[in-house]
Amino acid sequence: MSVLVAIPVLLPLGAAGLSMAFGRFADVQRWLGLLVLGVIVVDATVLLHIADTRAPLVLHLGGWAAPVGIALVADRLAALLLLVSVVVMFAVLLYSIGQRITDYGRGTSSTTFHPIYLVLCAGVSLAYLTGDLFNLFVAFEIMLAASYVLITRRTTANRVRAGMTYTIVSLSSSVLFLTLIGLVYSATGTVNLADLAAETEKLPRALSTALALLMVIVFGVKSAMVPLHFWLPDSYPNAPAPITAIFAALLTKVGIYAMIRTQILVFDRGPSWRLMLVLALATMLVGALGALAQNDLNRLLSFLLVSHIGFMLFGLGVYDVAGLTGVILYIVHHITVQAALFLVSGLVTRYTGTVALSRMGGLVRISPLVAVLFALPALSLAGVPPFSGFVAKLALLQSGVGVGTGWAYVAAAGAVLTSLLTLYAVARVWTRVFWGRTRLPEGDPDPTDELVVGTGDTSRAMVHATGMLVCVTVLVAVLAGPLAAVSERAAEDLISGEAYRTAVLEGGGIGG
Repeated sequence: MSVLVAIPVLLPLGAAGLSMAFGRFADVQRWLGLLVLGVIVVDATVLLHIADTRAPLVLHLGGWAAPVGIALVADRLAALLLLVSVVVMFAVLLYSIGQRITDYGRGTSSTTFHPIYLVLCAGVSLAYLTGDLFNLFVAFEIMLAASYVLITRRTTANRVRAGMTYTIVSLSSSVLFLTLIGLVYSATGTVNLADLAAETEKLPRALSTALALLMVIVFGVKSAMVPLHFWLPDSYPNAPAPITAIFAALLTKVGIYAMIRTQILVFDRGPSWRLMLVLALATMLVGALGALAQNDLNRLLSFLLVSHIGFMLFGLGVYDVAGLTGVILYIVHHITVQAALFLVSGLVTRYTGTVALSRMGGLVRISPLVAVLFALPALSLAGVPPFSGFVAKLALLQSGVGVGTGWAYVAAAGAVLTSLLTLYAVARVWTRVFWGRTRLPEGDPDPTDELVVGTGDTSRAMVHATGMLVCVTVLVAVLAGPLAAVSERAAEDLISGEAYRTAVLEGGGIGG
């Protein structure tokens, strides 16, 4: 049964090679990608059910037991985030297929997109499932290598320049991550996460704190935490809509996941974490204020992405079961909402030919469905009841007030203010894009690149994929009760750490 843990990593890697071999057969590539992601959705559902009802699933690769060998672990948190992420990847792939058929015809194949997309899926899956720091580094490198290709396919000089910023920052953070792994191994003699928890307790307090802060910096860059966020608003908006959607939905969340996993499992902390609360407050407010200053729709959404990373840091800063329950709920909500908004942005630019809010207007008369598809996730992002964002934010605010410290109150007040600023920002988008005088679409500034805008052509697959994600955001709110229960159990596992350590080191998990 433990082989189920390996499927989300090995299946897309194998399928990527097969997809490359069938590069001349466009339909084979398309159906292969959808089939593989569909299988992983089923696999992740089974993993979540087993992890929630019985115990974490553990696979010791090569038969070598941890901490010497490599372990893949599917506990409640990893399985839940894997499931949500792969559902989003499935919807975005469906959108991409529809967009390519609309722009280039059914018979046009892509030798790189489908294989690289599957490699990206393998990297995301490995990041969630790996049980040691070095393979977490490998997972990030797989994701980044795939993202370098996806962000620069058939692009312009300006987009290559923006992609260079992303590449240089990513490579710099990777060097820092590798240095961190060397320091951790030198100090403790292990990189296994379950084993590190016991080893870091033996370290001098100053050294343990220094390693913890270095991890915050490494994963802070990858999750776009303020003040390490500068690369994101310049990089993501320049890619085609489905690429931006998948990057915004997943890559930053994997950084947050890595921060949560390492900081809670490996290091011992007090009841609340003042530094993280300060960083959370800065991230929320800087991102929201940056969004209000934007006239570019994609840059506005990118700054809102940065802002809402702050909500997740807020729950981590509270550092108790209630706070972590709110974080898990917020990650699930935000993965789906952010992907849906960037896909809607892609549909909007198909009609308008521009991302400048000042040159849009009256789109609700041309496509009322697109207006609805924007409104639902936008209201959810702002935290308007009864959408999923409200449920997640309420959990975070209750946890912050429950802690009762001065900084927790300040961060909670900042969260409320950020929600109001987010509501203002998305209302401004609504007014500029969908209301007012209807404007004629602008022509595509560069018809030779991958980014096709202003044609007004959309396909059913593009609209259905966006609608599917919007429905998932609504479903997250409808299933708030069961989701909160699973999230609370996952948070209890995180805080105690016993279930994870027993499963990995003592064979207490299924397959362990």
